[in-house]
Amino acid sequence: MVTSRSSVLSGTPVVPGIVLAPVHVVRTEVDPVALEAFERRGFASPEEALAAYEAAATAVADGYARRAEKASGAAASVLSASAGLARDKGLRVAVEKHLRAGDSLVASVVAAVEQFATLFSGMGGLMAERITDLRDIERRVLAHLAGEPEPGVDVPEGRCVLVAADLAPSDTAALDSARVVALVAERGGPTSHTAIIARQLGIPCLVGVAGATAIAAGTPVLVDGQAGTVDLDPGPDAAASADTDLSRRQAVAAWTGPGSTADGHPVPLLANVADGSSARDAAAAGQVEGVGLFRTELCFLDRREEPTVAEQADVYAEVLTPFAGRGHVVVRTLDAGSDKPIAFATHEGEENPALGVRGLRLAADNPGLLERQLDAIAIAAERTGADTWVMAPMVATVQEAADFAALVRARGLKPGVMIEVPAAALMAHRMLEVVDFLSIGTNDLTQYAMAADRLATDLAHLTDPWQPAVLQLIAITAEAGRRAGKPVGICGEAAADPLLAPVLVGLGITSLSMAPAAVPAVGARLESVTAGLCDEAAEAALGALSPQQGREAVTKILG
Repeated sequence: MVTSRSSVLSGTPVVPGIVLAPVHVVRTEVDPVALEAFERRGFASPEEALAAYEAAATAVADGYARRAEKASGAAASVLSASAGLARDKGLRVAVEKHLRAGDSLVASVVAAVEQFATLFSGMGGLMAERITDLRDIERRVLAHLAGEPEPGVDVPEGRCVLVAADLAPSDTAALDSARVVALVAERGGPTSHTAIIARQLGIPCLVGVAGATAIAAGTPVLVDGQAGTVDLDPGPDAAASADTDLSRRQAVAAWTGPGSTADGHPVPLLANVADGSSARDAAAAGQVEGVGLFRTELCFLDRREEPTVAEQADVYAEVLTPFAGRGHVVVRTLDAGSDKPIAFATHEGEENPALGVRGLRLAADNPGLLERQLDAIAIAAERTGADTWVMAPMVATVQEAADFAALVRARGLKPGVMIEVPAAALMAHRMLEVVDFLSIGTNDLTQYAMAADRLATDLAHLTDPWQPAVLQLIAITAEAGRRAGKPVGICGEAAADPLLAPVLVGLGITSLSMAPAAVPAVGARLESVTAGLCDEAAEAALGALSPQQGREAVTKILG
């Protein structure tokens, strides 16, 4: 939307920070002249055209895979997922169907992608986010067919604010944060790929900024990643605001840990990791005290068959080894289903996968899947000597938590569950009677509490973790942990918000887990405030009527 000042655009804030720099608008399209020339050449048969598609799709998938090998953390995960989607047999079948109906190859690719985009849109949740990936695959495949270089983000030499309708993982994963100093996207929500990778890069980011791509290239703008605004007419004070934020960034760069408030209240800051590489990087940086979320499903997105117990144990040991003797590692069992379709685990044909058989629910009719994974985690824990905690996703009832805890304890491990379902938050006190810890997944908790697709741009104001109703659920869960004397952490994207972090601590959260790149900003913010100020900030945020009111009230208290 556009604010009352016509020169100011506003959207959903994702990563805080204030930046003054010229705009660079990204429009990545395949050369239409080259495509038209390719179309005129044609093919002798549908089989020949399909072979050309398969070669192009394989080249695109291999390109994603190469980028994934050079990336780490969230960037590597989303690039690997894109590689799998480019190789998808269903997409190939759709292309073949249109070819045999007499369509050209270009028309067949476009129609097949549109078919899957409509399907993903109807599924909602993170599957809707994959529409961006589909469009990226489409343009890259068409470029290969036309003999053109794959389209991508062409960043100028100087500093810039990168503006786009949307950005695919392949666009954002390799960005240089020394040159791209902020991201502004017209579409997307707080948990979109653009948002996640912006957090990993540690640069200011706004999403859902209507009209952003209409900004003239080279226009100097002031991006405020906390207020959620893009000022097209910054005025003479803009440089001073950016300089003030530069001082903040310097303080962030100087932070070394461990996490605590100014008066010494400890707040362990942990890492979200996806594989051995991201775990080693997080441990090497020396700023985190352990792993708060190891997303095991991201290790197996490209597997058609379930890995053996031995294969899984080797993968898990790679993550546990860097943290042996230096903090605990929270391993999340397979969060398959919905946005993370894993061939050997996910149920197909569900009308509403986000509310379907996902996470722990997969064990209901396939208990061996969970038990084999727990066996592998236990083997890896014994092999490495790491302090290993295990939690289940998508737990809704106390009985589910109790059954899971029994399986985990039988293997000598520490059991916990994720609080993503509002019912689980409301029953947190009973959950803690049967498990040893809770971890709040704010992404899904927000989506389910607000009944809003977390990736719908039009609903981004509802899927904001600053929503008072979401903070109330967090407060209920944290209070249950305080009374039980058991830890309650947060591993969702909300933990990476430096302004929200003191609020969460004031609510009673005992640890925060996030992308390692976000840790210094959160640590520096906590180090600048007392535990008493955190309590005040929490009370102010809970009393607000909207996310924006909450941010303003907390900013006034914390400075």
